[in-house]
Amino acid sequence: MAATIKDIAKATGLGLATISSYLNGGNVREKNRIRIEQAIEELHFEVNEVARGLKTNRTRSIGILIPELNNIFCAEIITEAEEVLRRQGYAAMICDCRTDAHREKEAIDFLLHRRVDGLLMIPSGETGASVQRFLRAKKPVVLIDRKIRNLDCDCVLVDNKGAVKDAVNRLITAGHREIGIIAGPEEMYTAQERLYGYEQALAKARIPIRDSLMVRGDYTIRGGMKAMRELIQKNTDLSAVLVSNYEMTLGSVIELHELGVQIPEELSLIGFDNVEFARASTPRLSIVTQPTKEIGKKAAELMLLRLQEDTVSGKKQKLRLKTGFVEGNSVRDIKREESLERTKE
Repeated sequence: MAATIKDIAKATGLGLATISSYLNGGNVREKNRIRIEQAIEELHFEVNEVARGLKTNRTRSIGILIPELNNIFCAEIITEAEEVLRRQGYAAMICDCRTDAHREKEAIDFLLHRRVDGLLMIPSGETGASVQRFLRAKKPVVLIDRKIRNLDCDCVLVDNKGAVKDAVNRLITAGHREIGIIAGPEEMYTAQERLYGYEQALAKARIPIRDSLMVRGDYTIRGGMKAMRELIQKNTDLSAVLVSNYEMTLGSVIELHELGVQIPEELSLIGFDNVEFARASTPRLSIVTQPTKEIGKKAAELMLLRLQEDTVSGKKQKLRLKTGFVEGNSVRDIKREESLERTKE
């Protein structure tokens, strides 16, 4: 016969309320926690999650909805978020909508029907109609890497605008003026922010902003290849390019190799994310890095906070994390070269 909570109480000498608090994720004294866990192991006790969910109206599961499961940025965030949730006794139910609005709606319907307690989400578009259903059901929603207009929920973002401004300023400082950007989809929040950063950096340096130097991709490898080809074809004086996400960075490098364009001798390049790929590239790429582990951790912690408070009302938090930069050898220092030439003369 399966062990019950009364058996644990008998084995530990603790009250049912203390054991129930532990099993439901509440705080108990450390010495009591050790005794309870020891009894659980010895008695082979298993929690009936279905019965507990019916009683508490909680399933201790969190829906995680992402645009692309094979996207390294998404994968690293999910890994960290799932770890934080798991340590607190929550299971993650992960859905990949493949950057498709219809699939995204279907996934949200699926997660609602599975009665998940909350939703962590990297939206694939700028509309929040489907997400409103979670909020109307009084379930917390935490958006990751996106902000949706007229949707009142917690967000974990990075300083996209500042990251790109810093990267472009590095190119300007190195003497580049004909600087192109491979931006993301027009409707996407991150793409808008990164393009603003590019424009602001050029404007501050009083460098004219040319439409031909701004090409949009779709955040895919193929999109990066196509956009890089278009930039080179449109701009014979192209000196440097900033690529605004990892997949397009990979696509851009592939395209440059196929075209026989030498980095950085013929074209300087700054990419986004994936330190391992940057290190494996020849030459080593200079890249903007995003704190993916911290993003996942903060998003999960925000979710747990909302569940602990048992409310979706009140002022929502919008966390904005700092990006980093890893220096490689993919940017040609034109100013230094010119200075050396003048010294020789």
